[in-house]
Amino acid sequence: MKLVGLLVLGLLWLGCASGRGATAGPRPAGQHAADHVCPCQRGRVPGQPGSPPPARAPQPDHTGAAVPVSDADPSWGSPEAPVTVVVWSDFQCPFCARVGEVIAELQQAYGPGQLRLVWKNYPLAFHPHARPAAEAAMVVYALGGNGAFWKFHDLAFANQRQLAHERFAEWAEKAGVDRARFLAAMSAQKSAGKLDLDLGLAARLAVRGTPAFHINGVALVGAQPAARFREIIDGELTAARALLAAGTPARDIYPARCARNVPPAEPPAPPAVPDDGKVWGVTVGLDDPAQGPADALATLVVFSDFECPFCRRLQATVAALRQRYGPDLRIVWKDLPLPFHRQAVPAAVLARLWAAQRGPQGFWQAHDALMATGPALDESGLRAAAGRLGLPWAEVEAAIADRRFQAVFDKTAALAKQLTVNGTPCSFVNGRRIDGALPAEVFAAVIDAELDKARDRLEAGQERAGLYAAITNTEEIVEALERRAVSGPTKENPAKGSAKAKVTIQMFGDFQCPNCQRLIPILGEVEKKFEGRVRTVWRHRPLAFHEDAGLAAEAAQEVFAEKGAAAFWRYHDLLFAAQSAEGLGRPNLEKLARQVGVDGKRFRAALDAHRQRRIVERDVEAAKQAELVEVPAVLVNGYLVSGVEPARTYERAVERALEEAAR
Repeated sequence: MKLVGLLVLGLLWLGCASGRGATAGPRPAGQHAADHVCPCQRGRVPGQPGSPPPARAPQPDHTGAAVPVSDADPSWGSPEAPVTVVVWSDFQCPFCARVGEVIAELQQAYGPGQLRLVWKNYPLAFHPHARPAAEAAMVVYALGGNGAFWKFHDLAFANQRQLAHERFAEWAEKAGVDRARFLAAMSAQKSAGKLDLDLGLAARLAVRGTPAFHINGVALVGAQPAARFREIIDGELTAARALLAAGTPARDIYPARCARNVPPAEPPAPPAVPDDGKVWGVTVGLDDPAQGPADALATLVVFSDFECPFCRRLQATVAALRQRYGPDLRIVWKDLPLPFHRQAVPAAVLARLWAAQRGPQGFWQAHDALMATGPALDESGLRAAAGRLGLPWAEVEAAIADRRFQAVFDKTAALAKQLTVNGTPCSFVNGRRIDGALPAEVFAAVIDAELDKARDRLEAGQERAGLYAAITNTEEIVEALERRAVSGPTKENPAKGSAKAKVTIQMFGDFQCPNCQRLIPILGEVEKKFEGRVRTVWRHRPLAFHEDAGLAAEAAQEVFAEKGAAAFWRYHDLLFAAQSAEGLGRPNLEKLARQVGVDGKRFRAALDAHRQRRIVERDVEAAKQAELVEVPAVLVNGYLVSGVEPARTYERAVERALEEAAR
């Protein structure tokens, strides 16, 4: 797959999802990746299954070399060998597998006294199994040393098409590592930090694909033939002999040659944003968290991932831009959790869950809490973020387990594919693309240009309300709404408005939900504006973590069964009014029921027997079948509006439904 945008973890401000295959020729027909397995260390490394990890010989201090090497890196050969080959590799890369035969030939030719191999991880973003495999390999190294690492290495390349978590545990055990300790370390992401260090070093050294090599600091890219390696190695051996003759200790050869071979780092210039005139049709949906007015002159849409370190880096830039442009700039977040970031989906679920409970600003509160967890996001960081918000961890776990917001993530992923967004962060300013965590000045240049264009459009008569849609050639926000097929209401569902209305508004709600409470007056405005043309139906969707919501739903349904729709809607209003005052405990449910004229004895008996639970559960099941992941959820003739939106959003949905009904 060809990637669009910047290369993976390129310059320091670039994003997670770039990279390019190595510069090697095509594999001969009929050959597979497994036919080109790197046989490094096969039969040459110490360690047997069940034996304790071999002691690691102390390494010379090469952490200050231009291409630093330390005890944290798997290696083969003497630490004082005159030539060190640093291998940047990816377990899922077929070219990395192919170059294995060349590496084995070099090991055989030069031996461990003259040649040292050092492994560095460079999992490419578009190889979904590469990072998990790298993490597993580094856990094996931590638990079993070099011998275990190279055995795992061989098994991974020999079975490159079967990279999966269950195989990693099997291969770790075959490499002599205790399975339970391996699984525990993997669960705790013990090696994630080392991978990030490798990727950061690769960025500084401008490594942009795999396989790549530094031979005493001399860069070599791709699955090159053995002759090309020999040419560089032989030259380095000659230079090393000269240094030894001049009195340089063997342990200092490597840093000395790196200092000679690696050009001094220069601060890279910010990459220019391609200005080919292309404006991408980036839709902004109702379920996209946003900051700033919907009719802002410029809209910055960011495809992001809470675990991506470069997305985290971009947040300071975004904050600076918000402060600089104020109401002229709208920020829109799109969740694009990358498959190799294990905590990305759980973090996105946590943020969405808090938004579902606290409204649009709840998302940004969760966003800030997650971004404040530090450079590495693990489960303890997620728990800490939930704790700062006051969100019970059990609720987060339940939402993760039932894939509550997966439909939202899938929709964003489909749009990302359409826009050829292959990684994060990827941003669009009024449809103009900016890949990576570039400096604020780059964004500002694009925003300034787009503000000028937007003002020209307004002067030419463009209405501000539809400005973004006009610039990006996307449909109005209501056009972007999804249709959801939901089993229709029955006579047992409370309703109000004309029975002959062409438009039916179904609200799936929870009497204990503060967002549902906020939505009631908004829907009241819509009902008033379209009086006689809309009918509103209440559907029950009590959330499990609202302890009083289930019984409140049954109570409201019993009021409807006893006294009809008018009493139901009065009781409905009383319940929402009591939500933040007396609460919705059973005594208050009974008290409020008496206020609307319900027979107290019959009402209590109905609650005791859960007489209305069947109807409530039927609505809940309908919501689940339609994948309505949050409340409130409003369906306007099948068009879904999730959460709490301005009245105009619902009005547009009604207008469209009326137009369709008139055809």
